[in-house]
Amino acid sequence: MHFNLPNALTWMRIVMIPLFVGVYYFPSTWLALPQENLIATVIFTVAAITDVLDGYLARKLNQVSAFGAFLDPVADKLMVAAALIVLVDLSRLDAIIAVIIIGREITISALREWMAQLGAAKGVAVSFIGKIKTVSQMVAIPMLLYHDAIGAFRPQQWGTWMILLAAALTLWSMFYYLKMAMPTVLKHG
Repeated sequence: MHFNLPNALTWMRIVMIPLFVGVYYFPSTWLALPQENLIATVIFTVAAITDVLDGYLARKLNQVSAFGAFLDPVADKLMVAAALIVLVDLSRLDAIIAVIIIGREITISALREWMAQLGAAKGVAVSFIGKIKTVSQMVAIPMLLYHDAIGAFRPQQWGTWMILLAAALTLWSMFYYLKMAMPTVLKHG
């Protein structure tokens, strides 16, 4: 494993996951729910920023590594899955939305691994629709975590709309990737 700043940021994101989840399991005498929401929102937002930052730094500092390319999406998927599960537990997100998003991530990750083993990884390279899906998730989740109104702004309402958009884009991108992989699947299936 090659240690560099981008990989350190990715590891930091992974370490943040139990801290993020744990915020909601502190004794109720330690923090009130609005404080838990704020802290969890900050942790998730910092993690999302490090996701953008580690990729940028890896390219800028010429520190792109095979290990970093493997670990970065794993960290992203773990953080998003943890957030979705917490949101379902808090009754801020329907379980079906979490199942759609997490199920798609598992499906496409397995598809990418299989395609890579066949030497056809470019057939399921990240698409623009996949990037829009990720952005909509990363905007929706902090709003759903924060939950409480900020003046006239209703993060829960906006977050719900954004996560529904993310779920629709999730399905669209999954079908796009499956369509792109279909010739290889038929050839090697």
